Amino acid sequence: MVDKGRRRVTQPRICPECHAEIPTDAPPGVCPYCALRAGLRWDDATRPGRQPGPGTPLAPEALSRGLPELEDFELIGPGGMGTVYKARHRELDRLVAVKVLHPHLQQYDVAFAERFLREAKTLARLDHPNIVRVYDVGHREQIYYFMMEFVEGVNLREAMTTGQFTPAEALALVPQICEALQYAHDQGVVHRDIKPENILLDQSGAPKIADLGLALLSDASTESRLTQTAQVMGTPHYMAPEQIEHPDTVDHRADIYALGVVFYEMLTGELPVGRFPPPSQKVEVDVRLDRVVLRTLEKEPRLRYQQASQLRTEVQSLSDPNWLPAEPATDLGWRRTRRGRRRRWPNRRFEYRSTRTLWGMPLVHVTTSGDPNGVRVALARGVIAIGDAAV
Repeated sequence: MVDKGRRRVTQPRICPECHAEIPTDAPPGVCPYCALRAGLRWDDATRPGRQPGPGTPLAPEALSRGLPELEDFELIGPGGMGTVYKARHRELDRLVAVKVLHPHLQQYDVAFAERFLREAKTLARLDHPNIVRVYDVGHREQIYYFMMEFVEGVNLREAMTTGQFTPAEALALVPQICEALQYAHDQGVVHRDIKPENILLDQSGAPKIADLGLALLSDASTESRLTQTAQVMGTPHYMAPEQIEHPDTVDHRADIYALGVVFYEMLTGELPVGRFPPPSQKVEVDVRLDRVVLRTLEKEPRLRYQQASQLRTEVQSLSDPNWLPAEPATDLGWRRTRRGRRRRWPNRRFEYRSTRTLWGMPLVHVTTSGDPNGVRVALARGVIAIGDAAV
């Protein structure tokens, strides 16, 4: 029997780099999503003389020569654009994290290296307790790097896989993440890659958003974007539908959608893909939470919460027994009568069909129909499936 209040989270079979399932027609050792994030084509990533994947990390000796103020380098792991190391700053005598651009990306695309530095400068603009701080940015000895706060703890993915995560803990974390997102959005920065791996938990359990590698300056010119226009960027399971269909028009509401995916996963231990029930049908949580979570997962950006602060307020308000949700999103089964009163469609149902493709992988279109006679139908795009199964 499963303890609904403390459900063990199962991790899907995914690419160790971007946590997406690699399609069967991809070249051996290459994830197409990682190739896209690196600005590479599959044939570029596997051509003679080029190692597939994110590249071989630099040896500590090479890092010590390029960054002499640091010592005791220790590999933490690869990211979408670079490798992260832990090191000790000699003069400050404190631990720092250093992100170094993958060498093969520097050689392949100088403009990509420049985008890497702009990523760091963007992150350095942000000063919030729930966002990882940047201390230094630079380019030395063919090493593009930025030095940032080292967070002693684990990321949210690691915390969930221990089986110690409860719905109460999720409800405590989400408002803090919302505060950080709202701050970033107010500064004109859209993260575009919110996922458990990019949410760090320090030793006190406080969350910190990291890795703005796909960040977008929403108030800047095209030249200031950190990714190329019209590229599909992000981690598939957490990408809002518009990130797939209209990547050049993505705004801050994509982060709200991604946080909704994380929220659902924290509560239920599962991803909200394919045919998924509301959280209260999976774990023992307040049924009022269903509407909050499902609204963040609306396929149409205009139907989601328009600000992260709105989501924060409603999550915190759940402790109020008289709480009523904000104006409902129409695709969650609400309709208005001629007199303006709200009613729910009975017998809501979900249907799925695979039509369009992305890199040879079909996209599942989720048709939601609340009208029992099938009169009112809304189409939600962007759910990724491989073969006949949604993922």
